[in-house]
Amino acid sequence: MSELILKCRDPQRLAAFWCEVLDYVVLDTEDDGIEIGPREGFGGLQPTIILSQTDDPELGPLRLHFDVNATDRDQDAELERLLAIGARPADVGQTGEESWQVLADPEGNEFCLLRARLS
Repeated sequence: MSELILKCRDPQRLAAFWCEVLDYVVLDTEDDGIEIGPREGFGGLQPTIILSQTDDPELGPLRLHFDVNATDRDQDAELERLLAIGARPADVGQTGEESWQVLADPEGNEFCLLRARLS
C-alpha cells in the first residue's frame, strides 16, 4: 500500500493534525487536497495520506480507521499529547477493558492509540 485517501471538509486542518500525530510533512498541495507523508517522501514503507476536500455529507463512520503507536513515550503520555493537539475521546462501544484508546480527529474520524510502543 502506498497511499490512503481520506475525504474531509478541511484538508489544511487535518493535514496539520495528522502531520503532528504521525511526524509527517506536507509533500504536495493541490486545489482540492493535500498529500502528507514521511520525511523521506513517497514510495517508502509508510504510506502517504491524501486529504481530499469534499463537501459531500458524511454517511456514517469510516469503514477504515488508523491505529497509531507511540515511538518515544508510553501510551498515557501519548494520549495526553494527542488530546492536546486536538484529538478527543470517542465511544464506539468499547467496554473499558481494551488495551487501546479510541479517539477521533478534529473531523470526527475515529482512530486507535495502541498500547504497544514502536521503536
